[in-house]
Amino acid sequence: MTRIARTRGFTLIEVVVAFLLLSVVMATGFELFTTGMRRASDLEERAAALAVAQSRLASAGVEQLLKEGTASGQTDDARYRWTVTVAKSTEGEADANQPIQTAYGLFRIDVVVNWQGSDQRDHSLSLATLQLGSIL
Repeated sequence: MTRIARTRGFTLIEVVVAFLLLSVVMATGFELFTTGMRRASDLEERAAALAVAQSRLASAGVEQLLKEGTASGQTDDARYRWTVTVAKSTEGEADANQPIQTAYGLFRIDVVVNWQGSDQRDHSLSLATLQLGSIL
């Protein structure tokens, strides 16, 4: 009686199932990778907009005295547009019946930076601060 030896190896169904599992894992990994890259790009754009806003806040009142008004412009590469608004602040003022006479006043400085992201959508970032300035 001869016995037929069974050869060792994988069946066709086992190979197909393995390829299906591999393709699901690869597709999920690729999706995670592309999402991470997109988020990194968004964060890079937001960090650049934040740097523009911070530099506008830092330069307010340095080059010239603070005055109420609005100024706008854009970065050298024309990617980011900014608007700076300076207004007298009413925070912390004394009673209106007894004004304090001083040569300084509190100003609110608002900076808004707008840009179109790599996702082709419009984005905006706003910063504000209070600064003491001469009212003369």
